[in-house]
Amino acid sequence: MTSPFKHGLTPKMRPISPRRSAILCVLDIGTSKIVCLIARLRPREGSDILPNRTHKAEVLGIGHTRARGMKSGAIADMAKAEASIRQAVDAAERMAEVQVDRVIVTVSAGRIGSEQYEARVTCASPRVQDHDLHRVLAASSDHSVRQGRAVLHSMPIGFRLDDTRGIKDPRGMLGSSLGVDMHVATCDAATARNLMLCVERCHLTVEAMIAAPFASGLAVLTDDEAELGTVCIDMGAGTTTLAVFAGGHFIHADAVAIGSHHVTMDIARGLSARLSDAERIKVLNGACFAAKSDERDIINVPSISEDERDLPNQVTRAQVIRIIRPRIDEILEMLRDRLTASGAAADAGRRVVLTGGGSQLPGLADLASQVLGRQVRIARPVGITGLPDSAKGPPFAAAVGLTVYPQIAGIEHFEPQRRFFAATGTDGYFSRVGKWIRDSF
Repeated sequence: MTSPFKHGLTPKMRPISPRRSAILCVLDIGTSKIVCLIARLRPREGSDILPNRTHKAEVLGIGHTRARGMKSGAIADMAKAEASIRQAVDAAERMAEVQVDRVIVTVSAGRIGSEQYEARVTCASPRVQDHDLHRVLAASSDHSVRQGRAVLHSMPIGFRLDDTRGIKDPRGMLGSSLGVDMHVATCDAATARNLMLCVERCHLTVEAMIAAPFASGLAVLTDDEAELGTVCIDMGAGTTTLAVFAGGHFIHADAVAIGSHHVTMDIARGLSARLSDAERIKVLNGACFAAKSDERDIINVPSISEDERDLPNQVTRAQVIRIIRPRIDEILEMLRDRLTASGAAADAGRRVVLTGGGSQLPGLADLASQVLGRQVRIARPVGITGLPDSAKGPPFAAAVGLTVYPQIAGIEHFEPQRRFFAATGTDGYFSRVGKWIRDSF
């Protein structure tokens, strides 16, 4: 169904006031798991490491469950995906002892990509005023996004005044011509619409949709890393997403539909094993580099059949690593090539931060450093309290990043007069209920 709304904007939200507390619910819908966090945001004092965060996040409730009905981050079976979302949200609500009706959702599928636009207007007076900023931002938004794409984020990454570039806030400065460079992150509209519809079927309103790599970057990067230039790579089960931060801005996004689940599939095929056994072997014995002792370490692979006469297959750990390595090489080389082709590599600096469940594979940081030619570290989410020990690792980075987004949502270009597309193509769940009430009474 073609969206009837101009630009195909996904829902946006206003930033939380730095002086107010709030309770919010976030939903990270991935290929292998669905995570729901209910958190309380309280105003905080300044931080040397995270100076731009205005609130301290405290987890009140968390629920995570196996994702069913999902394929490479997209909805493949609406009923199964809806049941998984309901289960995760219910667990978080029970733990937090609150009931939620609005959620912030990640998007990791739909061929996430970036588009760059620029616009220029003539200033109405010698000094740049607020209405000049509004005019130039509106002019940049007149560029039409490709058909079938939905806008996840629209962010000014730098202003220019006459011939001076890289201005963060031109208000009050003297000049005759004001320009802006805009970064627009998009995904397939059908993917976003189906994700919204699935969440709405759970009697929840989607307050905002956030690109998964952007959310992960918000959770794991320090402000210095975002300022100097860093690539954040989130290796999930079905997708591996990439976000580039430079000058304190989110300037590029990309994704490949390959993740750690494909490694599991390779092991299952290579060893003729069940998927569950292949996943266990990957977690317990997987690595990117083989040592001499790995040729002597024997792993028992249970038979794939139900026949008790079939004995377990025995392989060495080195054989398992030789199955894993080509797929990891493929993912890293694809990211390297796409980063180079995008033109964002020059701004990305010399640093890479790896996160997501797939980043926990031993030796991945060293291999990524070789392939990408950059310094690499494995990161876990920071700046949040109340997470159980099981949720403090890289797999939960995107979910934690969603709790950060409301604090910085003001950096997005937001036009209240625009209407956003709805999952159904006409209206959302609560709007339909309101219409039914008005028509019935």
